[in-house]
Amino acid sequence: MADALIAVEDLSEEQAGQELTRLAAAIAHHDALYHGNDQPEISDAEYDALKRRNDAIEARFPTLVRSDSPSQRVGAAPAGIFSQITHARPMLSLDNTFSDEDVADFVASVYRFLGVMPDNSIAFTAEPKIDGLSMSIRYENRKLKTAATRGDGTTGENVTANILTIKEIPTELPADAPDVVEVRGEVYMAKSDFLALNAQMEAEGKQTYVNPRNTAAGSLRQLDAKVTASRKLKFFAYAWGEMSTMPSDTQSGMVEAFKGWGFPVNPLTRRLTSVEEIITHYREIGLQRADLDYDIDGVVYKVDRLDLQARLGFRSRSPRWATAHKFPAEQAFTKVEAIDIQVGRTGALTPVARLEPITVGGVVVTNATLHNADYIEGIGNGGERIREEGHDIRIGDTVIVQRAGDVIPQVLDVVLEKRTESSVKYEFPKTCPVCGSHAVREKNEKTGKLDSVTRCTGGFVCSAQAKEHIKHFVSRNAFDIEGLGTKQVDFFFDSEDPALMIRTAPDIFTLKQRQEASSLTRLENIDGFGRVSVRKLFDAIDARREIALNRFIFALGIRHVGETTAKLLARSYGSYAAFAEAMQEAAPKFGEAWNELNSIDGIGEVVAASMVEFFKEPRNLEVVSRLLKEVTPRDAEAVTASNSPVAGKTVVFTGSLERFTRDEAKARAESLGAKVAGSVSKKTDYLVAGPGAGSKLDKAREVGVTVMTEDEWLALIGG
Repeated sequence: MADALIAVEDLSEEQAGQELTRLAAAIAHHDALYHGNDQPEISDAEYDALKRRNDAIEARFPTLVRSDSPSQRVGAAPAGIFSQITHARPMLSLDNTFSDEDVADFVASVYRFLGVMPDNSIAFTAEPKIDGLSMSIRYENRKLKTAATRGDGTTGENVTANILTIKEIPTELPADAPDVVEVRGEVYMAKSDFLALNAQMEAEGKQTYVNPRNTAAGSLRQLDAKVTASRKLKFFAYAWGEMSTMPSDTQSGMVEAFKGWGFPVNPLTRRLTSVEEIITHYREIGLQRADLDYDIDGVVYKVDRLDLQARLGFRSRSPRWATAHKFPAEQAFTKVEAIDIQVGRTGALTPVARLEPITVGGVVVTNATLHNADYIEGIGNGGERIREEGHDIRIGDTVIVQRAGDVIPQVLDVVLEKRTESSVKYEFPKTCPVCGSHAVREKNEKTGKLDSVTRCTGGFVCSAQAKEHIKHFVSRNAFDIEGLGTKQVDFFFDSEDPALMIRTAPDIFTLKQRQEASSLTRLENIDGFGRVSVRKLFDAIDARREIALNRFIFALGIRHVGETTAKLLARSYGSYAAFAEAMQEAAPKFGEAWNELNSIDGIGEVVAASMVEFFKEPRNLEVVSRLLKEVTPRDAEAVTASNSPVAGKTVVFTGSLERFTRDEAKARAESLGAKVAGSVSKKTDYLVAGPGAGSKLDKAREVGVTVMTEDEWLALIGG
């Protein structure tokens, strides 16, 4: 299992970086199962909880946001059985909210970004969130041309032939429709049709289906369109991609246009102007949920005016002008049979409750996170009691389990009325259960408080940490070596045969050479491998002998350095040689190299210190040196934006901006290919100064940076 399953409010910045690494890998795994294979291992509520935890950590530690988190990617790569279609405009997913307070925060964030006071002047649409398969249908000259699944958000599967079998989707549009139209929406199977299909399958002695969503997705991906036609799939339209002309200037107007062209639109969609109206509508839809003939898992809110949508723009994965308000997770009661400790990549000792199996919302739960020693005792990070009576969690206790918050569910509370004399108080270990090294809770130098996480001090002496580092190195968002999954890494790491051992990352790239030199141990003769799989493994390893700089940096496993940070570093330094040299030069804090590192927007002192410490450790340098003999990191490509005078330039905003909010200014600059820094250095190209500019303005003048007003900046970028 992964590192540091502790409450978000208890996370240190170091632990947050580790958690985001773990969550990124877990979510990528479940995305591939859900979007690519239509075979999820977990329910929507548990998946949403994963993303919710990730979002909460990112909100608390914005400098740690990773490009492989739910904030940065959509869906999964398209399957290979269909040809692929590149979307003219990306198909992005939505951020999620889970409470009335979250909704109020979303509405407030819209007003705040636009720089106006909340006065109910901004209208929102609210529509049920259909639990189906996202689809983009393209029309050219009013005839249906292609249809594609969302895929990874950029490229989807070509399912045109199957979409043509859905009677609700028009094959031709009226004469008043634009020449190019991409209508987007959700393909789904009605509950009644799903029940009828299962009754038919049961009567024929065949295996029945699990739920309407997976059945709809599987039906749409049939190679034989006749099978799709027999499944009675349906469609709701609610969005669009490329449009040669826009029939309306509002979200609600666009949906009305779709309805006029013959598309089904959801009758429960409303246009609302206050948080109170939005939440009331959410509750009304929730009350109707069981009676609807289609599955929904929440309500989607969107800013109605399209010009405001354009100003609000997008994050890397999701729009700022929309969010999904999900329905709550489910809870159940069960018994704690045992408590185990698992050791993660950075030595974090994580307690996990082994539960008497219980079904929660259709999923059998056997494990649940207990976060850390304090959580077991009922103590929060500040020493406060986190359960009403401050009671601890014991082996043998009956507990309340919620499928929310992590890869595995979480134990919320103990049912004290059912505690028996046989319940055993848990003593948290003082030594690592894997290597026997001393386990400690480090003290935060700034606060003087003990860290929430108990950590093994063994480092690479601890096989659990070393093994988890290899798993991180080969993971999807690092080197992404196909054929080196968890089981394979365990096998190679645990082997005592010199021809098979992989104990550090460079060993991966010498495996083939060692195999060829061995006259005794041949991998293809070992159960679980085979000649073809071994050849594919070696090919996959060789394919990664050259790799993007950001992936290389991320794969090193430096604490706090997630994918987003790795990309920032690659973009800022350009080459690995320049990056490594800068990290070593940054060791004397507050020197030029240190200040340059900290001036990168998104790099704080904690992250910077972690990187400097990594490059001060001789053991790390020795491993990297051996790795560089096997692997070549490619120099980062310069960021460009067509017709942009600021592409590749570094800009700093300071003072009280009046023409735009700080968030809006940063988003616009980055969309034009500029790099936004948090402080001024010799490498800064422009300082945009509003009223009240202080030390940054003085620094800019001192080092000769071009200083401009907001109006001059707008004139430079074209308004």
